[in-house]
Amino acid sequence: MRSPQLWQVSLILTIGILSVSSTAIFIRLALQASEKLGLEFSLFLAASRLIIASLVLLPAWQKVVTNKVTIKAYYYAIAAGFSLSLHFVCWITSLSFTSITASTTLVTTNPIWVAILSWFWFKEKPKKLTILGIIIALVGGILIAWGGSDSNNSYSSPMLGNTLALMGAFFVSFYLIFGKIAQQQGLKISSYSVIVYTTAAMLLFPLPFIFGDGYTNYPNSVYLYVILMAIFSQLIGHTSINWSVRWLSPTLVTLAILFEPIGASFLGFVLFQEIPSILVLIGAVIILIGVIIAVISSQVQS
Repeated sequence: MRSPQLWQVSLILTIGILSVSSTAIFIRLALQASEKLGLEFSLFLAASRLIIASLVLLPAWQKVVTNKVTIKAYYYAIAAGFSLSLHFVCWITSLSFTSITASTTLVTTNPIWVAILSWFWFKEKPKKLTILGIIIALVGGILIAWGGSDSNNSYSSPMLGNTLALMGAFFVSFYLIFGKIAQQQGLKISSYSVIVYTTAAMLLFPLPFIFGDGYTNYPNSVYLYVILMAIFSQLIGHTSINWSVRWLSPTLVTLAILFEPIGASFLGFVLFQEIPSILVLIGAVIILIGVIIAVISSQVQS
């Protein structure tokens, strides 16, 4: 297979980042259209997004059946799906209570959590520069917690929203760790993806019936936003980023993903006139600096 040119890979990665940046916007539009906030509606959004993605990938199950890998690889893929479901529930719910800037910045701190979990789990002691990045990101998180979020949002509860966003970053870190182990044990990316999305979808599918009104009685625009979120955020966004990793340095791709909060914040300002406080903006910048330091240091160490 002929390798693509650098500008082609860069274009695909840019499309992926822009598509992922739209996630928070589609969620916020769905929240406005439904006039519902909190866990009940977030479960509907998370489950619907994953159900659509798993249905699109349904033909890939044929490869899953023919894969010859250890049973542990499947266990880790299922564990990754469980972690992904918790990530979506926590992060999507956070957007009911805090600003787009705070939520998207805090949820991109997953490299920090991966470094910490690897330290305790795999005894991979981070370098001093990685620890410095963690401390810097912690300072940024404190500023965001102190600064609150957009005061124009009457439903805003920044402390709860920020905590949920951090929990989302924490759970997606388990998703990344489990996914890495599953693929190291021979599970191909296509098979891994379909197992993860299907597992997460099955776990979340009954919850809207238990905690809410199921999947009906929402405005038509809500279903449109869910479909757009599945197409752009999940299929185009995640697929483009995963494809880019094949041709670019993982460090470069990870750093590029950090532009998601910037893109999401810009769209939030244009569409919702959402302007976070100065402390939130400063905290977001500090967090991104800390994550960048930790990512670069971790890659150098490896």
